[in-house]
Amino acid sequence: MKPAYVFPGQGAQFSGMGRDLYNSNERSRQIMDEADELLEFKISETMFSGTDVELRATNITQPAIFIHSVAAYLTIENPAPGMVAGHSLGEFSALVATKALSFKEALKLVSIRASAMQKACELNPSSMAAVIGLDEDKVEGICQHVTNLTGEIVVAANYNCPGQLVISGSLAGIEFACGQMKEAGAKRAIILPVGGAFHSPLMLPAKEELAEAINAATFQTPVCPVYQNVVAKAVIDPLEIKRNLIAQLTGAVKWSQSVQSMIADGASSFTECGPGKVLQGLILKINKEAIVTGIT
Repeated sequence: MKPAYVFPGQGAQFSGMGRDLYNSNERSRQIMDEADELLEFKISETMFSGTDVELRATNITQPAIFIHSVAAYLTIENPAPGMVAGHSLGEFSALVATKALSFKEALKLVSIRASAMQKACELNPSSMAAVIGLDEDKVEGICQHVTNLTGEIVVAANYNCPGQLVISGSLAGIEFACGQMKEAGAKRAIILPVGGAFHSPLMLPAKEELAEAINAATFQTPVCPVYQNVVAKAVIDPLEIKRNLIAQLTGAVKWSQSVQSMIADGASSFTECGPGKVLQGLILKINKEAIVTGIT
């Protein structure tokens, strides 16, 4: 039996997140209080009662989801993960669950990551779009065609599940690519309400800033394999984990491929820890026979 634990990324936030955990579980309450102290402001108050607009700010969203996810995982009595994975930001929560990173060290890195990404978004007006109903090869081909034709950066960024990809790039590139996707037969191509082109070359300034912080941080060997986004396979070596975390900012989130690898390697069940149920839904679309549960 290899129970798998998975952790959501940006977009899973909601007003009131974490409040029930704080009120019902001592370990969750302690970790949220610790986060308030480490960040030197009451992020818990924003999580519990902040508006959707306040929670959508990258420098709030990322630490809030990370804190909520770790708090949810800590409600499990004597967890024995066989494998873990996180969707984008969720990799930091996964690394805390496997004891590869301390909560304090991970929260520091998440805060640096969020701030660096926010600055990169302000440097380059950019966005992302969800493409529904096209094969991966076709989406990748259209992205490359748009880049070659217009000079605008457009790449496949999130391989969420079969038939659902997210593309990332400049505003002009994304708008043009959405039209091309629809002409090619996509059921939908929808520009997302995000602040920038995550997981694209436009995040290079953030990658450089985060790399310095990650390389200076102390990583331990995880207690179980971590299936990282950019390679979609099991990783144990701390140096490789660092390299993949850095590469993730400009590389694609291969979520569908990661889940398939976990199933091939014997995942017996998937438990999503954190706000929402997005990953549970994606996993069932990847493999309809998967056993999925959640702790929110």
